Amino acid sequence: MMNNWSGKAYTGRYYEILEKRRSLPVWAQKQEFLQCLMRNQTVILVGETGSGKTTQIPQFVLEAVQIPQFVLEAVRGDSGKNPSKWLVGCTQPRRVAAMSVAKRVAEEMDVSIGEEVGYTVRFEDCTSSKTVLKYLTDGMLLREAMADPLLQRYKVIVLDEAHERTLSTDLLFGLLKRVLRNRPDLKLVVMSATLEAEKCLKYFSGAPLMKVPGRLHPVEIFYTPEPERDYLDAAIRTVVQIHMFEPPGDVLVFLTGEEEIEDACQKIVGKLGDQVNVLPLYSSLPPAMQQKIFDPPTENVRKIVVSTNIAETSLTIDGIVYVVDPGFAKQKVYNPRSRVESLLVSPISQASANQRAGRAGRTRPGKCFRLYTEKSFHDDLIEQTYPEILRSNLANTVLTMNKLGMDNLVRFEFMDPPAPETLARALKDLIDLGALDGDEDKLGNLTRTGEMMSEFPLDPQMAKMLIVSPKFNCSNEILSISAMLSVPNCFIRPRGEAQKEADAARAKFGHVDGDHLTLLNVYHAYKQNNGDSKWCYDNYINHKAMKSADNVREQLVRIMSKFNLKMCSSDFNSRDYYTNIRKALLAGYFMQVAHLDRSGRYLTVKDEQMVHLHPSCCLDHKPEWVVYNEYVLTSRNFIRTVTYIRGEWLEEVAPHYYHLSNLPNCEAKRALQKLSKKRDRRGDLK
Repeated sequence: MMNNWSGKAYTGRYYEILEKRRSLPVWAQKQEFLQCLMRNQTVILVGETGSGKTTQIPQFVLEAVQIPQFVLEAVRGDSGKNPSKWLVGCTQPRRVAAMSVAKRVAEEMDVSIGEEVGYTVRFEDCTSSKTVLKYLTDGMLLREAMADPLLQRYKVIVLDEAHERTLSTDLLFGLLKRVLRNRPDLKLVVMSATLEAEKCLKYFSGAPLMKVPGRLHPVEIFYTPEPERDYLDAAIRTVVQIHMFEPPGDVLVFLTGEEEIEDACQKIVGKLGDQVNVLPLYSSLPPAMQQKIFDPPTENVRKIVVSTNIAETSLTIDGIVYVVDPGFAKQKVYNPRSRVESLLVSPISQASANQRAGRAGRTRPGKCFRLYTEKSFHDDLIEQTYPEILRSNLANTVLTMNKLGMDNLVRFEFMDPPAPETLARALKDLIDLGALDGDEDKLGNLTRTGEMMSEFPLDPQMAKMLIVSPKFNCSNEILSISAMLSVPNCFIRPRGEAQKEADAARAKFGHVDGDHLTLLNVYHAYKQNNGDSKWCYDNYINHKAMKSADNVREQLVRIMSKFNLKMCSSDFNSRDYYTNIRKALLAGYFMQVAHLDRSGRYLTVKDEQMVHLHPSCCLDHKPEWVVYNEYVLTSRNFIRTVTYIRGEWLEEVAPHYYHLSNLPNCEAKRALQKLSKKRDRRGDLK
């Protein structure tokens, strides 16, 4: 009997899965693909959703490139040498996809996840010295490139779902193009279901295009005869009709966000009751809840998954036969003038619509119900989704590029160059944060602070807050706050009667000075109760989120230690304990300050945008000055995760930014002028 990678005999389950693998369209072109890969350094592969490319191509590559070396080491008896230099890496745009696909492939190869097959996502590394095939988010591969610019550990890199054109994917295009010139032994496979093939072929000049025709099963498309007035109501109505009139088979419904999804789930259960098992899926959902979508359905109960576009690519949910597509998704849009990055509900592209339809043809012939007209599909939907690099804040991107040695942004080979104004704003923000040098002769060079900031897997402002926290004698507290901000919402707020209890439980942790300190209270209480899951349940706290925050904090501590940044705390009973924490928060987020004007409205200080405190904010009054973590544009302009500060601290922590000559002539400037005159009369304010 054949042995698997671990040296153990293959199980019957392996052969059962192997038969299914052989039925995938991509399997028929295995030899053609391998010959193409052997002859070329870069291969562009376009295969329809459901063709099996995400799970099979990395395994084909592994067989061709990895096994001979692995076997050779075993024969020589020197397999103790780290085989990681022979890694095959496969990137995914989303962490959920990287984790679920890695688990599926480990099952197909009959090995344990985390050993021969593993995954790496932000704040979670499930690999070992045995790992030869690694699934990872595109952002994590970029972080690896910071420490290893030529990616020496990799023999082949597979860029999957390239059509999604995330920020990290676009950076990887340019980075890998440069690495390939310096490493003739490295091979690259660019994969997608709906890639703009001509643009990609032009970018990777000389690379062959290989197409995998056909998906596993056909999908029938249905359009509405007239436009729907309310897509949410139409989606729920369509689900009910599918359940009433269509044969057994699970349903996947695409909606735009958490609130909409939870509302739809509740209404579907209200209409169909125990006949269905309704499961939500969105990025802020705890991992354990996300994994429930993969559980086999109960007999005679139809599974209905209600998801954001997180389920559009790479996630294979067995049993999905029907897809309901309202034609909308939330898209990140950045306005460099107002510095507002918002999630707006927008029509999807034709490419996304085809991806969604493909989810229905995995296990048997499926049906896709598009809640818009066929004319609308052809006339109103753009062909491809706009790349994220054209609609994002690029501060983190510019910092990453500088760390990778790509400091000449004008010459960098972007597939789609971003607007000069967006790049200029990112450079200005990084100079203000002290990450890049602002002197004329060294303009744009990475500073020592910038080098440290680039090592943290956080946005630049949070990284700066951590780096300066020892100066305010509160690095331990700022570490805890950063960890809490890096995980999904820790508060559970169920619908129905329990909502009041949940709100009362949350109020117990509330801090008079704001949300950041409320999060710190939650973390301290969690640790004082030894991370007890029952305590979390009783207090409507998300235990999984708290465990994740603990893990994130440990990793951030390791990075702090690497740079010899002091772990310290003020005396809890000291008058300055919370003052120091708030000053450290401001030292990182000084660009995100709002001032209360005489009419009772908040205006952002530098850009004079009118904003409102988010309903989740715990402040029971309106302080004159606040620092905020997020600007959220939904029904109104909201600032979320808000903490009270004092105006006189602005010049103390960011004098270059809040020098009166730099501020627009606004009420906030006049308030700061008054404070400045008081200082002149009385000396420094305490």
